Amino acid sequence: MSNVLIYTENFDGKFKKSTFEIASYGAEIATLLGGEAIALSVGNVAEDDLVQLGLYGVTKVLNFANEGYANLDNQAYASVVASAVEKENASVVIFSGSTIAKAVAPRVSVKLKAGMVYAATGLPKNLSPFTVPKKVFHGKAFADVVIKSEIKIISLAQNSYGVVENPCNVVVEPFDVPANAPFKTRVTNVEKTSGKVLLNDAEIIVSGGRGLKGPENWAPLEELADILGAATACSRPVSDEGWRPHSEHVGQTGKIVAPNLYFALGISGAIQHLAGVSSSKVIVAVNTDHEAPVFQAADYGIIGDVQKILPQLNEAFRKFKNEN
Repeated sequence: MSNVLIYTENFDGKFKKSTFEIASYGAEIATLLGGEAIALSVGNVAEDDLVQLGLYGVTKVLNFANEGYANLDNQAYASVVASAVEKENASVVIFSGSTIAKAVAPRVSVKLKAGMVYAATGLPKNLSPFTVPKKVFHGKAFADVVIKSEIKIISLAQNSYGVVENPCNVVVEPFDVPANAPFKTRVTNVEKTSGKVLLNDAEIIVSGGRGLKGPENWAPLEELADILGAATACSRPVSDEGWRPHSEHVGQTGKIVAPNLYFALGISGAIQHLAGVSSSKVIVAVNTDHEAPVFQAADYGIIGDVQKILPQLNEAFRKFKNEN
């Protein structure tokens, strides 16, 4: 019997959608291995929310709420995960594809001498040898990666498995690790964005590029995002110019996203940008250049001036919402 440990993330004490996705994914792997799906929750999360994980196949939740770790670095959290793996005799550890997971998972891999696959796209194709599928070459090809180590670490690409309900009886158990290691860094300040849809959790993303000509022309794009309940994003040149905050930059060198619907408005579609959004279920592009690379990746394309087309999109979507 091999248990699976799932590293869950929360935002202000509430689980993200990606948490329920990796819980569903981890629970299915646990079933394949004949073990239990065990979640590790770090931070202050209400017990009612912890119990929610039982809806997605988790049978035990380790509740780590040590305030001594609140302002410590990713090395500290890696130590917590490694301790939980040892306690639960887990052979597989599941992370999301978030920025936090990118920092914590490799450190856990080193601590446990565990092989790791980043951004897996599905369940293991084989358990012996343990083989996991993932995309390579910016999504242009697929690879089957064999993990030979005793402990395996998988980070799941966002929106690649889905949220699957599998109700189970779940036990919430306190878990603690003394914060006595000489950690080298400490978080001194955190600035949080409020009142906006988080990019990593967004079902719809409205993204703008240099085709909008300047920051003063962003109002119609924000209006479209408001109508659709979407997150706003931008290409790297836009954030580099200071038109939009760097937190909105999506692409290979920014945030990698996988919404159900992605609007690329006035974005030509450099390979670095497309690499970060290629997992979107549907891409809609608007550009004046009919040879823009973005049209090769888009499911729907409109050739025209984005500043003229955006108001028409807003009017059409607003009318559709009012009628429905």
